[in-house]
Amino acid sequence: MELSSILIVDDDAASLARLARLVAELLEPQPVRLRTAANLADARDLLQRESFALALVDMQLPDGTGTDLIAWMQRQVTQVQAVIVSAFAEEEAIFAALRAGAVGYLLKDRDDIELRVALRSLQRGGAPIDPMIARRILAFVPAATPAAPAPAASVPLSERELGILGLVAQGYGNREIAELLSLSRLTIEAHTRNIYRKLAVGSRTAAVFEARVLGLLP
Repeated sequence: MELSSILIVDDDAASLARLARLVAELLEPQPVRLRTAANLADARDLLQRESFALALVDMQLPDGTGTDLIAWMQRQVTQVQAVIVSAFAEEEAIFAALRAGAVGYLLKDRDDIELRVALRSLQRGGAPIDPMIARRILAFVPAATPAAPAPAASVPLSERELGILGLVAQGYGNREIAELLSLSRLTIEAHTRNIYRKLAVGSRTAAVFEARVLGLLP
């Protein structure tokens, strides 16, 4: 992902300053257009007036939640990818954010170097998930997996789509998948959109999660 335009949404001034610094350090010497908002209303206004590649969103905001903003973005500004960066780590909130379309979920209490590595993975097309969050998701999947799933009937993914989803689950970005399968990036993006539609999700992370729940992926 080209991280040249980023929106940070957080009502805590210290957190805003920290994330802005980490982003600037990560992208140096590349110029970056960075905007900040302290609430949903200001964030929506900025997203409608300017184009962004990435939004780093806190979960708890004065006039709503990060999930509310991400769900709105999925309807209004679909080109912007969103990552939750929050101190809030309740399972219900995590799954709600991923289902709404968040491509990652990071925790504020991590060291700078940990957050920097997670943000760097976005440049490679990855979906950064805090290790503690990932463990919770993996622990949830076996309990939610049906004893005798019938994915072919309920979610008719093609063989090609299943192959692409498997590579997504391994952490490959669209460009890397295109190279591995000798297809164009536009073709991979079209397949990815079809996968999202069939699984009724809005992000790579949510697609992998839903596929494992349904038994489509190990």
